[in-house]
Amino acid sequence: MKKISLKKYTDFLVKETETLLNIDSPTGYTENAAAWVLDEFTKLGFDAKLTNKGGVLVSFGGSDKDNGLLLEAHVDTLGGMVAEIKGNGRLRLTNLGGMNPNNAETENVRVVTKFNGVYEGTFQLCNASIHVNGEYNNVKRGWDTCEVVLDEDVKKKEDTEKLGIAVGDIVCFEPNVRITKTGYIKSRFLDDKLSVGILLGLAKYIRDEKIVPKRALYAHITVFEEVGHGGSGNVPEGCTEAVSVDMGCVGEGLQCTEKQVSICAKDSGGPYSYPVVKGLIEAAKASGADYAVDIYPHYGSDVEATLGAGNDLRHGLIGAGVYASHGYERSHRDGAENVLRLLVAYALA
Repeated sequence: MKKISLKKYTDFLVKETETLLNIDSPTGYTENAAAWVLDEFTKLGFDAKLTNKGGVLVSFGGSDKDNGLLLEAHVDTLGGMVAEIKGNGRLRLTNLGGMNPNNAETENVRVVTKFNGVYEGTFQLCNASIHVNGEYNNVKRGWDTCEVVLDEDVKKKEDTEKLGIAVGDIVCFEPNVRITKTGYIKSRFLDDKLSVGILLGLAKYIRDEKIVPKRALYAHITVFEEVGHGGSGNVPEGCTEAVSVDMGCVGEGLQCTEKQVSICAKDSGGPYSYPVVKGLIEAAKASGADYAVDIYPHYGSDVEATLGAGNDLRHGLIGAGVYASHGYERSHRDGAENVLRLLVAYALA
């Protein structure tokens, strides 16, 4: 297979990713992001609809409707929820998904109330002034030892309640998006908004090149992956295979870098379908995609929820290499382009 130029589609998907990263969407608060994703796929000319669960299901067409391929990515992210308004007016949080207080400390946040607007604050260690707190270095960071300090004149619980802040309100952490001149993409929540951007890039490629896939091809942008049940429903009739497009792991003991597409052979849920893993590797080689095959020690994906719901499917997992997962994450446009290259070769062959 001749190596095709995908630069303009990579440029497009990076811009789409940047926009999406700046739309708050922690698990349970994804309507705005899902609406944006729906609109972007629709503008590219594809049939997209919202599911009852709040995700986005897209059809790319295809002639063989009895051997369909479903690509899954998720737009929900980590975040927090107000668990308690403390006596001093500050907020104790509970996590949404795998948000880790060690990675969240000192981050700016937005508290989204149900009826009274949005308030800003900062997630800090309790008694965060190091010149005052002699135990600052010894305190284990946790949801009970950290708090949201609101950027409002509140001194007691009643002051905060008067603002309309209540238990159960969503807390969104600032993503801090930055794209460097050298092509690195740095932000919270690249997991998995970068993959959504990649699928939008694939959609633009299909449209611009006037491609009709041989297999019926679908995308499901899920909204509850971070809590384990994102991909448990909405599998189109006739699908025989599902591939999660999620983050590829980068870290000690693994081969993948931020500039590669990672093909996962096994994660915490067990091995992925051998024929799918083999086919993905063959497509990567044929297309010239720079790839690595890895085993993820602490990981689960949408497609495992799809299987857990009883669907009879072959399954696989790929993604752009992402370093510092569930923290301040980093990938590279080359990694995203290699995922796109693999998808073009595998899904559109």
